[in-house]
Amino acid sequence: MAKLYFYYSSMNAGKSTNLLQSSYNYRERGMNTLVLAPLLDNRYGEGRVTSRIGIESEATTFRTDTNLFEVVQEFRADKPLHCVLIDEAQFLTRDQVFELSEVTDDLNIPVLAYGLRTDFQGEPFEGSKYLLSWADNLKELKAICDCGSKATMVLRLDENGNAVTQGSQVEIGGNERYVSVSRAEFKKVFVGGEKIKFLEMIEDDSPDSDASDDGQDSDSLL
Repeated sequence: MAKLYFYYSSMNAGKSTNLLQSSYNYRERGMNTLVLAPLLDNRYGEGRVTSRIGIESEATTFRTDTNLFEVVQEFRADKPLHCVLIDEAQFLTRDQVFELSEVTDDLNIPVLAYGLRTDFQGEPFEGSKYLLSWADNLKELKAICDCGSKATMVLRLDENGNAVTQGSQVEIGGNERYVSVSRAEFKKVFVGGEKIKFLEMIEDDSPDSDASDDGQDSDSLL
């Protein structure tokens, strides 16, 4: 009996790497997979899933109005299909999560979805909310906060390293824009207005933070 799986995490937990490895495992055994990716995430070019460690694969792109059950049916018209894998699954709509459950229940094809659980405000994405509700199996992929605890939340940063608290839920970016943190760190930074630990360490180690050669504070020379 096929199942719908949701592999969730914060950023930089290896979601795309895990997806690509799973797809490779199927194909190595002569089985066919269908890799799906949202059209809006084109950081590495349209129609590709790319991991941070450099491995990548072609993908079929979809929009929010794409019927994913029909996409799967069209693929199956040419050859057998053994597994469907979705990258950035947080961008799925409620209807698309339902369609993926139909792929599992009616076509008996396993579906592996990989995505973030929450956005930069700590709110659930639409796709993640319904995958958490409807998936047969939930799997958490672990990431580490700079404080040493498990990272479960994501912060969006401005150009000065401060947490962004307002804005559109969807804004594509990587490490230059987002950082994964623990819940405790998220509350300190997002709610309390503190700096992220690793940014504090960088500032403390910067030349500007040291006194000048004549013993004066750097601020007194400005």
